[in-house]
Amino acid sequence: MSDALDTKLPEMLATRCAICDSEGNATERWRATFDPEAFNARIFSARRLPDRVHYRMVVCNSCGLVRSDPVADEELLASLYASSSFDYGEEVESIQATYGRALGWLEERSPRREALLEIGCGNGFFLQQARRQGWREARGVEPSADAVAKAPPELDGAIVQDVMRAGLFAPESFDAVCLFQVLDHISRPVELLQECLAVLRPGGQILALNHNVSAWSARLLGERSPIVDIEHTYLYSPATMRRLFAKAGFADALVRSVRNTYSLAYLTQLVPLPAGLKPRLLGAMRAGPAGRIRVTVPLGNLCLIARKPG
Repeated sequence: MSDALDTKLPEMLATRCAICDSEGNATERWRATFDPEAFNARIFSARRLPDRVHYRMVVCNSCGLVRSDPVADEELLASLYASSSFDYGEEVESIQATYGRALGWLEERSPRREALLEIGCGNGFFLQQARRQGWREARGVEPSADAVAKAPPELDGAIVQDVMRAGLFAPESFDAVCLFQVLDHISRPVELLQECLAVLRPGGQILALNHNVSAWSARLLGERSPIVDIEHTYLYSPATMRRLFAKAGFADALVRSVRNTYSLAYLTQLVPLPAGLKPRLLGAMRAGPAGRIRVTVPLGNLCLIARKPG
């Protein structure tokens, strides 16, 4: 597949509020900034430089859920994610530290560490972390062919190249399901969460870590925030996360803020700086030892842990 799929704007489809099921009952927050060239595998790859390219974004008048409206059709988006590249570079260790801490919160609520599933697992770096934390079985599902091809030999057979869907895994076969920076990208999140519910054993837990649209950084930066992005169909707050998971059938939701571990070079990548300054500063940070210094800071992510009833 070529990088750019077409020179014409793809068909755009109106979205509904995932919580209220309302269509059109929303207030515009930001106008669209994309053009046809935005729909390519590079734009839909992980950890690219923030580029302020996004759909029109609205806020539901009933529940406050922030969503993109309209969006490209699911078939096109699925093809883009399947063709996307995977390159976290030197950030893998930092991300493992962040996700490992979140997994520890889940483990505090239930000591059972048998079977875990990660949705959108990349090359499986978190599956490695889960095994280090004592999980007997850690499996993943990932749409990117490039990411799956880069999985380490120790994870051979543990990752399915696909999207999470009905029938992909046997019912009630996992004690935990994890979604790290995935839920924002999903156009039908309730359906996805119900599939997660189906593969969890009674009492099993789900962990979702994603952007917090009500965080101080998101409020301060507004449209300049890196979370306002064409890959994101929804942006959640603690309140809308709770309502979404309750609608999907989960119980006992716990929501807490997340402290992310980043290198100073990656922090520089995220900060909205003038176009002429950012490449020079980022290049200097990546070339020198200062850029490899790791810090753990609260930068606008939230984590929800909930339980399957029974």
